[in-house]
Amino acid sequence: MKHIYVSLCLLMLTACAKTPDWDYDKSANFSNVKSFAWLPNASLTKDTTHYQISPLMEQRVQKAVNATLTTQGLQQVAIEQADVLINYHASVDSKIEIDTFTTGYNARWDNWGFGIQNQTHTQNYEVGTLVIDVIDRGTNQLIWRGAKEGRLKKNQTPEQRTLAIEKTVATILANFPPK
Repeated sequence: MKHIYVSLCLLMLTACAKTPDWDYDKSANFSNVKSFAWLPNASLTKDTTHYQISPLMEQRVQKAVNATLTTQGLQQVAIEQADVLINYHASVDSKIEIDTFTTGYNARWDNWGFGIQNQTHTQNYEVGTLVIDVIDRGTNQLIWRGAKEGRLKKNQTPEQRTLAIEKTVATILANFPPK
């Protein structure tokens, strides 16, 4: 019985893992995609004032996207020669985690009562979402989108932030081009 309980708990935890979300145009011909360029007005910091989405973070994301797409066989070229254009954006949302657990049981025989003591803890945290768009340069239409969200960590070193971005971007682009 104990093993079944542990197995169910592990199954529930893995089901809650943050996985990337992909969507793409099924009519697009991804076999012709050999080169990419950045959309001229691509900006991660546009329309946000959150301190973790900064020009430094923008540089990290661009480097990670360039490295990942190059590793996948695409070549970065001038915008006029690119098959697809890359755009991206990010957002940060505040969330609240509420945990309630039982701290004790009471039984009183003189007053004929039974009680349960519960304790509730709340914690505010931030969730960041990174979205990467791939646009067909010929038609100027979105043909692929990937996104991933995750809990933001504070007080990270620049190296830790770079590693986190590289992993996130690689995870998002793992399904590009779709197979």
